Amino acid sequence: MNANIVAHRSWRNQTVRFGLVGAIGFLVDAGTLYAYLWAAPGHFYSGRALSYVVAASVNWLLNASFTFGRVGGFGQWGRFLLFNLGGGGVNYGLYAALVATAPLAAQRPVLAVAAGAIAGFGVNFLVSRKFVFDDA
Repeated sequence: MNANIVAHRSWRNQTVRFGLVGAIGFLVDAGTLYAYLWAAPGHFYSGRALSYVVAASVNWLLNASFTFGRVGGFGQWGRFLLFNLGGGGVNYGLYAALVATAPLAAQRPVLAVAAGAIAGFGVNFLVSRKFVFDDA
């Protein structure tokens, strides 16, 4: 089979798998946030900081094993968190802006979590593929 076709399929498969893992991460993120908000009502920002770290950690483990097949331990987890700060900043920034300015987002923060996750997806995939799982 042509090497370009194989590379394209690999890229496409990794993108789809990264998206599936992201969907699981979204559920973890939103679930953690809602649990935090249940325990500490109104603490949208600290709750989201915690939920993001929990979800990013789950995403690292699933992406390492399922998406890229390269589980590398604590150092890789740290690189994943570090290099995903760009997408995480986009994610958290959009979340914070929506919660602060859109009453519907403040009433239903899951909408702001979803918007942030979608906004950070591309950045996180590219940096994860290049800098965290670089031999994928």
